Amino acid sequence: MGMGITVPPVNAWILAWMALVPLWVVLVKHPHKSPGKKFLVGAVWGIGYHGTALSWITGLHPLTWMGIPWLGSVAIAFFAWLFITLWGALLVGCWTSLFAGVISSLSAGNQPSGIPIPLVVLTRLFLGAGLWCLLENIWMLGPLWWTTLAYTQSPHNLVILHLGQLSGTSAVTSVIVGVNGLIAEVCLLMSDSATKSSKSTLKYQFFYTLPAALFICTHLLGFYLYIQPLNEQASAALQVGVIQGNVPNRIKFDGDGLRRALTGYTRGYEQLAYTGVDAVLTPEGALPFFLRDIRSSSLVKAVEQRGVIAWIGGFAERANTDTYANSLFTFGKNGLLPQRYEKHKLVPLGEYIPLEEFFGQFIRRLSPVTARQVPGKSEQIFSTPFGIAIAGICYESAFPELFRRQAAAGGEFILTASNNDPYSAAMQMQHHAHDLMRAIETDRWAVRATNTGLSGFVNPHGKTLWISQHRTYAIHSETIYRRTTQTPYVKWGDWLTPTLLGLGIICWLLTIFYK
Repeated sequence: MGMGITVPPVNAWILAWMALVPLWVVLVKHPHKSPGKKFLVGAVWGIGYHGTALSWITGLHPLTWMGIPWLGSVAIAFFAWLFITLWGALLVGCWTSLFAGVISSLSAGNQPSGIPIPLVVLTRLFLGAGLWCLLENIWMLGPLWWTTLAYTQSPHNLVILHLGQLSGTSAVTSVIVGVNGLIAEVCLLMSDSATKSSKSTLKYQFFYTLPAALFICTHLLGFYLYIQPLNEQASAALQVGVIQGNVPNRIKFDGDGLRRALTGYTRGYEQLAYTGVDAVLTPEGALPFFLRDIRSSSLVKAVEQRGVIAWIGGFAERANTDTYANSLFTFGKNGLLPQRYEKHKLVPLGEYIPLEEFFGQFIRRLSPVTARQVPGKSEQIFSTPFGIAIAGICYESAFPELFRRQAAAGGEFILTASNNDPYSAAMQMQHHAHDLMRAIETDRWAVRATNTGLSGFVNPHGKTLWISQHRTYAIHSETIYRRTTQTPYVKWGDWLTPTLLGLGIICWLLTIFYK
């Protein structure tokens, strides 16, 4: 739970650098416990972390506005929270099982016979950090992901987040695991009777400085990246406006809600166009109906009259099917332009039901649209009249590889459109924290438009230039800059995880030689 309160809204990010220590100590001190107990210890820790960090999911309740009974609404909210919490707990349980196997292969306890203690510590550090990063990468490939250890540092520790430019979230996660591991190893050495003598204490004294040394050195590296000048060119400037419509889901699909959305977005667009912006971004599902109806809306008519590009969130029907894609359309003076982006990562339970043949009869679909939502293609390139954009719709902000791929394909700036209603400000702050990390990793300016908050603008160093308030109507514009730089992460992806695992395997083989 200590790790769980490192994220918004509590933001006790410093606890992330010590919250894993007790788990590490327990695993080293009891390496020969049964596999089931090892897994259970990790799963309990994972429930504390993921359950606390994701407690905002219970904000789904009440869903009575959808015609769902009160008890059914409570059950759906609780199931959604429990499902994703246990999915995160499974990750930590797998890590403890694998890591405990590494520990038990070295020795019983912290006294590896014949093996130098520094080699044992290095083996545990490399494999401990490498396995955690590997499991996070595997989880990111699936449909359900949010709580990487790296996001415990966002949005307040911008310095360490700059390591994401080197190897994505794994660079930050591995340092957090490494510092925790070194603190744990120091605790183990200090409690070990074999190293308590004055001679042994002097021999291993340098170990006691390693946690602070790793923490300081990695932050110095991050600070070096953080202070690099952006060197923006005036020719790359782009004035973008955002509209936060503040149309809650409970009224969004009735007559009053639709009129409120049309009025708010049309008025906001005209005000921004009058100020001379180059483009306007609206949230996910800003106009919550299909493209055929969006084309005849007052907002599109205003776009055709003013001529300022507008990216409008809506739904694209699939021809001759009952399916649709959650989309971001591009409209200009001549109406609909061919450039659009379709959401690829859909929200489990909210936009589709995983293993529907099993769960469909128990869980009512949460999406108010009666047709079935389908994902867009994974290899989309979102071309705009201003160049290639890196696009993400809502939940996709938690998947860095999606942004990395688009940046590598020539994306010059980030556009994310989200609908975070009915969730609390806590969830919205966490969502902003994810988008902030994507801006740093890809070295791009980011524009965020949300329905009920928090919309904002973020520069490539993760500095938030403007952020909206929760559940308010807002319009705002900022100047962003198109960029073509490519960070090591954009070029090579996550190269650090296999490197850590490779170094860990080499150290492990050396321990076999010593044995």
